[in-house]
Amino acid sequence: MASPLADRIRPQTIDEIVGQRHLLAPGKALRRIIESGTIPNLVFYGPPGVGKTTLASIIAKQTKKKLVKLNGTTASTADIREVVAGLDGLDAIHGVLLYLDEIQYFNKKQQQTLLEFLEDGSITLIASTTENPYFYVYNAILSRSTVFEFRAVEPEEVLRAVRRAFSVLEEGETPLVMEDGVPEQIASACGGDVRKAMNAVELSVLSAEVTAEGTRRVLLENARELTQKSAVRYDKEGDEHYDLISAFQKSMRGSDPDAAVYYLARLLAAGDLPSVCRRLMVCACEDVGLAYPQIIPIVKAAVDAALQIGLPEARLPLADAVILVAISPKSNSAHDAIARASADVEAGKIGRIPRQLQNKHYDGEDNPNKGQFYRYPHDYPNHWVDQQYLPDVVAGTRYYEWGDNKTEQGFCGYWKKIKT
Repeated sequence: MASPLADRIRPQTIDEIVGQRHLLAPGKALRRIIESGTIPNLVFYGPPGVGKTTLASIIAKQTKKKLVKLNGTTASTADIREVVAGLDGLDAIHGVLLYLDEIQYFNKKQQQTLLEFLEDGSITLIASTTENPYFYVYNAILSRSTVFEFRAVEPEEVLRAVRRAFSVLEEGETPLVMEDGVPEQIASACGGDVRKAMNAVELSVLSAEVTAEGTRRVLLENARELTQKSAVRYDKEGDEHYDLISAFQKSMRGSDPDAAVYYLARLLAAGDLPSVCRRLMVCACEDVGLAYPQIIPIVKAAVDAALQIGLPEARLPLADAVILVAISPKSNSAHDAIARASADVEAGKIGRIPRQLQNKHYDGEDNPNKGQFYRYPHDYPNHWVDQQYLPDVVAGTRYYEWGDNKTEQGFCGYWKKIKT
């Protein structure tokens, strides 16, 4: 049985790897380390299909180390000890390079087992992960390793690999006739995942129509069908989720309606309606807030409508709300006020509530100063009277600062006039 195309055309040298120029271009740190021949323990962090495994194989080949691959989802502590037990073999004369894929699935005890072998140099570790290693990899391993972040491969770089893949499949096999745009469609729709692009190339050839002349016709429509969902890389428990949600909210906060609606489209393509609704409501309250307080019930109504009608139509009220939040004036004065107040509460500034604000209905006989002494603001001109509301421990503290938008400045002017 033939191996997958991605394995058959896997790069054999650093220069054949597509993408990751920020790491592997001449003069870059990781390339210099590899060319030195002395390989430290490394952690490769990044999305799938961007060359982490391939580069580990090339490093092992260039350093003449024995390459052993383990996967964190299936490997055990016994597997690690078995690797170490084989250090005396002739094939490990230059040492062993252990490539541990998906290290985030190793628990703390398993990761600790690696430490003794990293300490004495028995093995060189290259660990890979699709999750942020600073959250998932044991600190003692991180302190003995250097982390390099791999990025999704740009479409123009993927295109090089796609064209090479088509030429490899055509060599010695049925000639191919491709409609214009097929390689570009696959390269742009794979979401930066070269392995996924290679699979799409292979499937587009296998599913191609064989003509009377004996050629295979690779159609653009077929390529679109095979890749239509490829660009949506999304894991609701992974970094991609948090990055996408972060970009969505920051684009609304940054008043960029185009970026905001783009990230909305990506989230909805992944079917993540709950995250969209929650972030949208938060952004309306946190980032627009008192600059346009009417936006809160408006966004709430849009969210309710979206949840009631469901996808795909939910994108319409959500698009309305997202664009409105993005183009509205911004104020985080309420956010800052509650943050300051919360900080004082957490710091233990919990004073006795002023007597005039307490829910007092009677006084005991032992109280010589009977009465609550609360002054009802509506009994005074302009519905305001000067009295202490904060506990003594924080009396006079300013938590809320007027925003510089028209709405808050209007209120500011009114109350300054009333309270002076």
